[in-house]
Amino acid sequence: MASNQEIAPIIIKKVKKGGHGHHGGAWKVAYADFVTAMMAFFLLLWLLNATTEDQKKGISEYFSPSTVSKTTGGSGGLLGGAAISSPGAMTSRTAMPSVSLELRPTSGAQDGEAVEEGGGAVEDEDPDKIANVSDEKLEEELAKREQESFAKAEAEIRQALDEAPDLKDLQKQLLIDQTPDGLRIQLIDEENKPMFASGSVRMETRTKQLLAKITQVIQKMPNKISITGHTDAKQFRGSRAGYGNWELSSNRALESRRVIISDDLPMDRISHVIGKADTEPLVRDDPNDARNRRISIVLLREATEKAAAIKAERAKKAAKGAAKAAAPAENNSEPAFRRDWSGPRLK
Repeated sequence: MASNQEIAPIIIKKVKKGGHGHHGGAWKVAYADFVTAMMAFFLLLWLLNATTEDQKKGISEYFSPSTVSKTTGGSGGLLGGAAISSPGAMTSRTAMPSVSLELRPTSGAQDGEAVEEGGGAVEDEDPDKIANVSDEKLEEELAKREQESFAKAEAEIRQALDEAPDLKDLQKQLLIDQTPDGLRIQLIDEENKPMFASGSVRMETRTKQLLAKITQVIQKMPNKISITGHTDAKQFRGSRAGYGNWELSSNRALESRRVIISDDLPMDRISHVIGKADTEPLVRDDPNDARNRRISIVLLREATEKAAAIKAERAKKAAKGAAKAAAPAENNSEPAFRRDWSGPRLK
């Protein structure tokens, strides 16, 4: 009977799990590669800004260098086949390729640019050119450069007035010339167009605006300035006893100084402030002429002082070099080849 029974089939069910599997961490590797590439890119930008042309050339030659020994006499082991007394770097077959670079900190300025700390003036002098000028021609070269800077300053002041419609008519009341003392900028009165209120130190608004334009230009220059007040020969009619043209001219010069300093000119740029009353008239034939009332601002020459300072520095270096050359040789009983030899010592 058992054989006649029907055998039940065996059914095997295979269940396939669905859904989204874990993605893994491949994206982290890609992100790390990206960050590394960016770091290398910014390092390249820094190197391009911080190195000189010679240093860039040295870096480029790093990938096809000639091997250099780390010692200065012989290479690659004891003597390395060279004489003890032979100085210099010798080619070595065993030393690792290397390039020696001196990377100096940089502020972003290129060679030849002189930057004065604190946002001061920047001089465009070429130090190498000045260094090669003889003492006889040094003052002449500095004076020539100063003359050019004065001419440039005059052009900038006149251009600033041309670009300001409200101040264009003041061109007639502005006199700029070069004197033995320096670049002189004079603000001159005209009939019915005074710079100050009559008999007063109260400065007119347009005078303040004109001084602001002038200050913007002289801020860029390193020269100290002097300010002088002048009046005409008319007797001062004031209510105060003992107050005359001397006091009025001095106080107007001091008021001009206050206005210039308020326009952000450093206080230490002011050399001196003077009142001359009517002793130096602009129009000598007519001491009472309105044009004799004026404020004179002079950018003082500094070429002679600079030349003297450079000459003194040169003399100091020359004396130091002469003293070093005259110093007695070091008393050392050790033979010269032992003192100069930088490799392994022989016992």
